[in-house]
Amino acid sequence: MLLAISFGVAGYFSLQDNLYSKDVIKLEIIGPSETEISQEVEYFVKYKNNGDIRLDDPELVFEYPDNSITQSPLRVIKGSEELGDAIYPGEERTFSFKGRLLGKENEIKTAKASLSYRPKNLKAYYESSTTFTTVIKKVSLSFDFDLPSKLGSGKDVNLGIVYYSNLNYSLSDLKVMIEYPAGFEFIDSDPEGLEKNEWEISFLNKNQGGKIEVNGKLDGKVGDKKVFNAKLGIWNEGELVILKEASWGVEIVQPSLYVSQQVNGSPEYIASFDDLLHYEIFFRNIGEDDLANLFLMVELEGEAFDLSSIVSKSGEFNLGDDSIIFDWRNNSDLRFLPSKKEGMVEFWVRVKADWGTDSNILSNSVVKDRVYLSQAWQDFEIKVNSKMDMSQKIYFNDAVFGNLGPIPPEVGERTTYTVTWQVKNYYNEVKNVKVKSILPDNVFLTGDIFPEAETENFAFDSDSGEIVWSIGDMNVGEGIVNQSPNISFQISLIPRSSQRGTTPEIMETTVITGEDDWTNQNLKFEIEPINTTLPDDDTISEKEGIVR
Repeated sequence: MLLAISFGVAGYFSLQDNLYSKDVIKLEIIGPSETEISQEVEYFVKYKNNGDIRLDDPELVFEYPDNSITQSPLRVIKGSEELGDAIYPGEERTFSFKGRLLGKENEIKTAKASLSYRPKNLKAYYESSTTFTTVIKKVSLSFDFDLPSKLGSGKDVNLGIVYYSNLNYSLSDLKVMIEYPAGFEFIDSDPEGLEKNEWEISFLNKNQGGKIEVNGKLDGKVGDKKVFNAKLGIWNEGELVILKEASWGVEIVQPSLYVSQQVNGSPEYIASFDDLLHYEIFFRNIGEDDLANLFLMVELEGEAFDLSSIVSKSGEFNLGDDSIIFDWRNNSDLRFLPSKKEGMVEFWVRVKADWGTDSNILSNSVVKDRVYLSQAWQDFEIKVNSKMDMSQKIYFNDAVFGNLGPIPPEVGERTTYTVTWQVKNYYNEVKNVKVKSILPDNVFLTGDIFPEAETENFAFDSDSGEIVWSIGDMNVGEGIVNQSPNISFQISLIPRSSQRGTTPEIMETTVITGEDDWTNQNLKFEIEPINTTLPDDDTISEKEGIVR
């Protein structure tokens, strides 16, 4: 009898289980079918109890697609309390989940949702689940190689990886990786990488891009095909998510032309601002066959070139792409170049006296040119020294020290003046910056210096009359984008009788020196002497500068 009852009870619950169907719960995810990487997407998880039975102890689990960026965990659990302890017949609710998806173009991303519950009066738990797929249809990132498709074996390779973002969102913690083919020898890169084949990009905004330049050599047999591969990824939750991939094939060919250049007679010339550059482009036929009807173009790159100053006897300047074109019709060396012979074209261009802006001060400045000849091209660059500038002003009427003595100056009488120096550095980091000047033998220091902190950097040789102000190191743009290093000191003049009726100098030629950390050159700039007419003091007329 008891056995029969047991079988009856078990049969009852089994019957109840069989009578209940998961189909009475409708669970769905609503979201975008397509998106762009890093664009915010919103998923709506919706459920409804279409049955007549209350569902107890519900738990909803939502799982974001892999490599999502969220403000919450990738797996979100909403327990029974948050869901109201039960889902009643006819009840429906919707929950929202926001995030950003990362991945490659056309990659499918899958979101998952599951709802577990226990029908009233049953011990068994049921689970309903669903998924939703979103395709990353657009990746508004450009990522590609800048590299010729044919190279001679053993030839220097200037490999470029260019990238650009047109996303409406900023990206951070990016990483670029390059896989080199066999036979490639890495020399250096700009910027310097973490490794020979890895670089970090800390931040990339909309309409912002850059270039990684790798210098090396590529060896191989004529006809070999070498493939370079590169990946652009972003770090997310400790995992590198690949956003873009690029490949580029290079064929090893027999070189027939060797291109080199000199600037102002040197293959390693270092330019300065307002410098006139004489470019000589040499090209040698290293093949076995004579060449004819060659076309050569020089493309200039960089804000430092004064394009209005270009002069070329046999080339034509094209303002549209900042290039100088040398046609074989106007150049005998390009018209016919025998095997093992060398030709040359030349032009002149000036470096600007100023370039860049206060908000865009250039660092480690260079001027670049690319020479195209036949099907080949070669990149060249020369470094440019920093520009340093100095303001030297002398006042009688000033608020720093308050000067005394007769104006105009009088023979045998003491008149004091205030000298103010300010220094600016434009383009590269400069070390060991110093300002030097010599006082005439009847001009003396009073000992007053402002600010007092500069006293320890100020020196005076009373025998030679030389003043030395040691500034130290100066950063790029110092004195332009921030306050200039400055010093004021007081001097006194006692005119001689031989200076009556003249305007004697009270500060001789002033020189600013430094060591350019980028070009390893010693820099030197001179400031003209200043006399008693005090051109910067508006309260003193020229007549008042004449010694009485």
